[in-house]
Amino acid sequence: MVTLYDVARLAGVSTATVSRVVHGQDRVRDGTRARVQAVIEQLGYVPDGAAQSLSRRRKNVIGLVCVERQSPRQQYDIESMSLLFYDEILRGVEAHIRDHEWSLLITYLRESSEADLPRLLALSGQVDGLLIGEGVVPSPFLARLGRRRPVVVLAGDPGERAVDVVTADNRAGSAALVRHLISDHGRQRLYHVDGPPSAPDARERRLALHEVLVSHPDCHLTGRYEGMFSVGSGVEAGEKLLAARGAALPDAVVCANDQMAIGVLQAFARAGVRVPERVAVVGFDDIFPGSLYDPPLTTVHQPMRLLGERACTRLLDRIARPGLRPAVELLPTELVLRSSCGCPPGTAVRRPVPPRPASKRAPRASRTPAGTTARASAPDTAGSARRGRRKIPDASD
Repeated sequence: MVTLYDVARLAGVSTATVSRVVHGQDRVRDGTRARVQAVIEQLGYVPDGAAQSLSRRRKNVIGLVCVERQSPRQQYDIESMSLLFYDEILRGVEAHIRDHEWSLLITYLRESSEADLPRLLALSGQVDGLLIGEGVVPSPFLARLGRRRPVVVLAGDPGERAVDVVTADNRAGSAALVRHLISDHGRQRLYHVDGPPSAPDARERRLALHEVLVSHPDCHLTGRYEGMFSVGSGVEAGEKLLAARGAALPDAVVCANDQMAIGVLQAFARAGVRVPERVAVVGFDDIFPGSLYDPPLTTVHQPMRLLGERACTRLLDRIARPGLRPAVELLPTELVLRSSCGCPPGTAVRRPVPPRPASKRAPRASRTPAGTTARASAPDTAGSARRGRRKIPDASD
């Protein structure tokens, strides 16, 4: 194996000079640098990354912790085809670290599995910082991790105090979608296919739905189903809704993500229920398969790739400057209008969603344009839930 000493000997310089050339330092004459680089190319010398990292006390590696949600049906779902959330997140992270010549270590954490948490402590010893998905790690444990290594949570709770959070402005996006159903299409009886209770994204979208209903007293929620963010749970929600309601279907089904909305559309298609003529269906995320369905799915665009990029940027900043204070960054969303909501066939319109009025924001999370960062302050999610609370029957009621 070619070593630094081989390069130095053939180039006729010291090992210190070779090291300065390898590290891009400027205390080397141009002619000497060119000669050393020519020898490196000739010999095929590859710098020892571990030795370089040791000299800087860094590994040049970050960890990405994804969340694994296992469907009770154990079925393959769109999630298994690499078309969704973490695939886009990964592309965003890789696009950023590629320019910095860092590496990425990926692992999966089972949702609601405390047995996996010690693995995160072990993983933190192998990386310079951690990106953790979807806020399923308890806040006290995040604080513990944050004392060991820089941590940024993707799609986490905007009210998190212990570590940095980068997430979409789910409240603004969901509120814009529900207002579109009510104001533009006159849909007053809504049914909610919710996401997992542990998912901060689902919670923010749920709170937005309730806030809009409170401001429209002529509208109400006819029921809800707690799904798993999967197509299978959407199919089950649609089947239970059809069995319980029969002909008395709601005006619209608001799904917490596109996968579940696609499942609802499948259940309705099998039962001969016409969408949107009889009932509208909408989702959230703007995954590609939703645009291919018939009718094409109206949804909210969540900038998943940008989430990965911005979270990676924040993590590298925190690695370089450990004294940074924890912050929350909310990325803007877009309303994506197609025909499943009642818009005319062929509709394909994107509308940027403006930030919610300051008086309606949770106190700990402020929305900022993409590329800027906001300081975190404490949210009153419990208070918001109390203000928007209504009796919500299950599908079986």
